[in-house]
Amino acid sequence: MTIVTTTYQALLCNNHSFFGSKPSLSLSHSQFPNPRHSQASSNAKTWPATTPPPLISNHVRTPACHAARRKPTIAATPSTEEGDDNSRRVLQIILWVAEGVYILWLFLLPYAPGDPVWAISSDTIHSLVGLSLNFFFILPLMNSVGICPIDAPVLHPVSEGLFNFVIGWTFMFAPLLFTDRKRDRYKSSLDVLWGLQMFLTNTFLIPYMAIRLNEADADCTLTKRSQLGSVMTNGAPIVGLIGGGICLISALWALFGRMESNFGSIGDRWEFLVSYLGSERLAYAFIWDICFYTIFQPWLIGDNLQNVQKSKAGIVNYLRFVPVVGLISYLLCLNLDDEF
Repeated sequence: MTIVTTTYQALLCNNHSFFGSKPSLSLSHSQFPNPRHSQASSNAKTWPATTPPPLISNHVRTPACHAARRKPTIAATPSTEEGDDNSRRVLQIILWVAEGVYILWLFLLPYAPGDPVWAISSDTIHSLVGLSLNFFFILPLMNSVGICPIDAPVLHPVSEGLFNFVIGWTFMFAPLLFTDRKRDRYKSSLDVLWGLQMFLTNTFLIPYMAIRLNEADADCTLTKRSQLGSVMTNGAPIVGLIGGGICLISALWALFGRMESNFGSIGDRWEFLVSYLGSERLAYAFIWDICFYTIFQPWLIGDNLQNVQKSKAGIVNYLRFVPVVGLISYLLCLNLDDEF
């Protein structure tokens, strides 16, 4: 009877570990024997002296019971994510403030050099049209070899060099944006964003840098690139060579271009650059663009080093801090076999 009772108690404990319910503490017949069954108990088969019977009481838990009643432990995790979120929010605020200052200072307020947008002069418009016609020096180079669909405007080579330098650098940002791992956090069209950045002003890149810091959606997946994005990405090395070549030609053009037109020596051209930046709002804005590009280029490349060929990731990581050169290295070393 004792063996049956202890086995029954063990089954109760196992049922508790399986179903998770608290077993009831019942009193067995072995603890309070019935006098009427004393004779039957005396005639019950006993264990040999060499093998003691198993002793299981209501006050001793089996291993299964003990495991079932054990309280789960909660490991403490460091609050690194909270710190990262705070840093991200602060950085976003800084970028949005920079965007507001950019628009107010360069477009609306009259305190920066040159004229604001609402009071732009005819000379500034004439200069902007001339610079646009000499985009990437295509028209001046065509005229120099005898191809003259129209005559290229004759502008100061320093202003042409500064304009095309910034445009060439902007041109190379296209593959970088289309391969950015966080581009889907920007819900609008990257084609439109880069087009406005390329042909109007750099002010559109600052909001993108702020929006890409938004927290990623739980079901966020990279969408298929547009046709322009595919062309720019697949042709990234060509874009890098063209953009880098334009930046180099721009610097040389500013120093040595139009020597026959008596624009002076290198010293004279430097003096013109200083006065040009201090009197023309367009030139003054280009300096702002160069400063922002110098910050955004290593930032974006650093976030997308996984897109680069593994054998060349080290050199790209080092060169990304060098203006223009770092972006050229990223485009030339891009792993075109990967899906971005």
